[in-house]
Amino acid sequence: MASPFLEYIADYMTTRRYARRTIDTYLYWIKFYILHNKKQHPNALGDQDVEQFLSFLSNQRNVAVKTQATALNALCFLYKNIIQRPLSMQLNFNQARVAQKLPVVLTRAEIQQLLLVIDPKYKLIAQLLYGSGLRLMEAVRLRVQDIDFDYLSVMVWQGKGNKNRRVTLAAELVPLLHMQIHRAEQYFQVDCCNPHYAGVWLPHALARKYPAAPKEIGWQYLFPSAQLSVDPESKLLRRHHIDETTVRRAIKFAARQAKIKKNVTCHTLRHSFATHLLEAGSDIRTVQEQLGHSDVKTTQIYTHVLKQGGNAVKSPLSQLL
Repeated sequence: MASPFLEYIADYMTTRRYARRTIDTYLYWIKFYILHNKKQHPNALGDQDVEQFLSFLSNQRNVAVKTQATALNALCFLYKNIIQRPLSMQLNFNQARVAQKLPVVLTRAEIQQLLLVIDPKYKLIAQLLYGSGLRLMEAVRLRVQDIDFDYLSVMVWQGKGNKNRRVTLAAELVPLLHMQIHRAEQYFQVDCCNPHYAGVWLPHALARKYPAAPKEIGWQYLFPSAQLSVDPESKLLRRHHIDETTVRRAIKFAARQAKIKKNVTCHTLRHSFATHLLEAGSDIRTVQEQLGHSDVKTTQIYTHVLKQGGNAVKSPLSQLL
């Protein structure tokens, strides 16, 4: 990172325990904002420049609503915490109007076919994405102790929006999860014999509260990486979770193998989980809680998916034929 100003922002956010992804995202938009204003320092810019930049994103770049909102969040952070001159609450800019897309949903038959051909190394995690409605990062970050076999549920800690929730677990996955935990234990036993192994990474508050936890089996990742690596922040030797990119590739490849014509991603399995629950008669509040949505309006998009199909609207052609 060449800019001392951007390095300062990165250090500021790191010391305040912002997530790495949040830091990278905010730096991207702050840098974009500076370049857009011909490399002027943000201290010399203000509300009107921010309004112009956000309108530019909407008018010239045609960004989605969420993308424009992310850029606004980054600039609000910049002016409140770094420049220490908060932006006006009444910013006047052209809001993005890109229509929200309906989620891609697979049929049950397509889900079965996908799971049939996926690489066995990634089958269990794909089953959790669909069977428990997990986001990809929620799944790869699961710890051994997050699986509750007694109540057939999965604990999701610090999900999107830093929220915790308990989600359902298919009973059919219990034997497979026991096998996966056994694999994690085998990795852990080997790691403990390594004098340089510093234990698994924990959020900073937990690491202080439970100093012995990094070397306890319950805190190890359920889906550990095959290789040890050096933590870029602490420079300590650890075993991280599997790379989410490999899961994405595995599901994309499986969709092609299954000859599914839809645009299938990891999130498609979560969309399918929600839609199939509603199809089966689950009430929308229950689905909202399972997905971890703050607002039921976010969950209602799946009811729109159902209304577009023949189960909800009877075609007049059917009455003629």
